Amino acid sequence: MADQNSKLYQLTLKKASEKLKSGEISSLDLTKAVFERIETVEPKVGAFITLTKELALKQAKESDKRRVAEKTLSEIDGIPIAVKDLFCTKDVRTTAASKILDDFIPTFESTATQKLWDAGAVLIGKTNCDQFAMGSSTETSAYKETKNPWDLKRVPGGSSGGSAAAVSADMCMAALGTDTGGSIRQPASLCSIVGLKPTYGRVSRYGVIAMASSLDCIGPMTKTVEDAAILLNILAGEDESDGTTLPIAVPDYQKSLDGNIKGLKIGIPKEFFGEGMDPEVDKIVREGISKLKNLGANIVEVSLPTVKYALAVYYVIMPAEVASNLARYDGVRYGHSKAKSEKRKAKSLEELYIDSRTEGFGDEAKRRIMLGNYVLSSGYYDAYYKKAQQVRTLVKRDFEEAFRKVDILATPVSPTAAFKFGEKSGSPLEMYLSDIHTVPINPAGVPAISVPAGFTSNNLPVGMQLIAPQMGEEKLLNVANQFEKIAGITNIKPEL
Repeated sequence: MADQNSKLYQLTLKKASEKLKSGEISSLDLTKAVFERIETVEPKVGAFITLTKELALKQAKESDKRRVAEKTLSEIDGIPIAVKDLFCTKDVRTTAASKILDDFIPTFESTATQKLWDAGAVLIGKTNCDQFAMGSSTETSAYKETKNPWDLKRVPGGSSGGSAAAVSADMCMAALGTDTGGSIRQPASLCSIVGLKPTYGRVSRYGVIAMASSLDCIGPMTKTVEDAAILLNILAGEDESDGTTLPIAVPDYQKSLDGNIKGLKIGIPKEFFGEGMDPEVDKIVREGISKLKNLGANIVEVSLPTVKYALAVYYVIMPAEVASNLARYDGVRYGHSKAKSEKRKAKSLEELYIDSRTEGFGDEAKRRIMLGNYVLSSGYYDAYYKKAQQVRTLVKRDFEEAFRKVDILATPVSPTAAFKFGEKSGSPLEMYLSDIHTVPINPAGVPAISVPAGFTSNNLPVGMQLIAPQMGEEKLLNVANQFEKIAGITNIKPEL
């Protein structure tokens, strides 16, 4: 049995589900195999902030009991899943990778994670990320450096870098991430996994530590497109605790995976190619587009004229919302308090705020808070924030116009493959530019997915981004699934 179960960690969510259903393996077998894998590779990769082994083994045993009693809760019952450390998990430490929440243990559960546990999933642990999801490399985490499983000298992307690395290195069957400007798709591309950012409002944000509330999205990070569809079936839906969720019925996304894409119009936005693109990345993405053509899709060049302003729009709106959301971390109600840690009383409320935030927030969080407060300040609000919201509407209209002509858009995910540690962290602007292809999707509120497309000459992964109209996840997942089959690289794994 030991030999038979030794590589269970390599299973996809779908394959694991089938083996559990047939009785070939148990949830306990699967969970133990995953933790054995974690013991081997986690010291090299550093994907987790908190591991929940005791809880996971308990949940696995409960799942096995349900299966014996023929009371299995769902297709993912008994399957080990990791969660980005931005999701509040009841009685399990939740830090947002920031020292200001170092000892925060939530008393409630986020809607997304509650849906997982209601479906019988097993919590493996909380994954590392950029502090408060602010970053594109997971280098701003206050806890550790997460390494890319394909090259340990390189970043896994961000901000959901821990989730991407954990899935890529087979330390879980799947993971949850968040995406405000590319934080699911970019690390998915850099780690050769599937990362789905749904339509804004398709998945509840309740209980997820907010970065920029009008841009944040919750989504699955998986080994295959089918696994992403399985998880979206569970995660999607209206939630009375989140007024921005959409009151629209959830289709069965798995049923949409095997449609013919012959005759489908796939748009190639010219603004996403050209200056700043690594030639190898450009070549791999264009080859991916050719594969879609070979499947019978019609390739059409389109233009999104205002998309060039999307990055500037994002870096006005996002910091403004960050400044508002992070104002709650005051060292009084919860979060780090310097006075409390030194067992003394602060001389004033202002001193308490300044001391707690100076110690608790990292440089990137401070940078964005200051930038956000500046663009919201009297005399600058109209010049920056109001203007950015107006241009955001134009960006959204560009996407709507493009989708009148085509069914899906295909673009690069990132202009480069994974970069080395420290290569961009000294230049915030250079780091921000690594999200140039993913950022426009969030202000537009449309769904997008990153699917593995190939490898550079250095064996570094490159993903292709597919984008659909709002609520177009069924069509998006179908095209992604057909591409995944013809690309044929899902089973290629990093050597660790």
